[in-house]
Amino acid sequence: MDWNEVEGNWKQFSGKVKEKWGKFTDDDVTAINGKREQLLGKLQEHYGYEKDRAESILHDFTRDLKTFK
Repeated sequence: MDWNEVEGNWKQFSGKVKEKWGKFTDDDVTAINGKREQLLGKLQEHYGYEKDRAESILHDFTRDLKTFK
């Protein structure tokens, strides 16, 4: 799935984000607001991932979102 589609439908996908990454608070999800770089930063902050690892995880997540739509 294209990130622009995720960003445009953030409210729909924000629940999936919280389900996938339980350490994210409602405030985190609101702050991310569909912005890819913000989500990457939160992954690094909450889970200690290196940037490349966070990118890989996010890529897999967006690929898998096709099944949620």
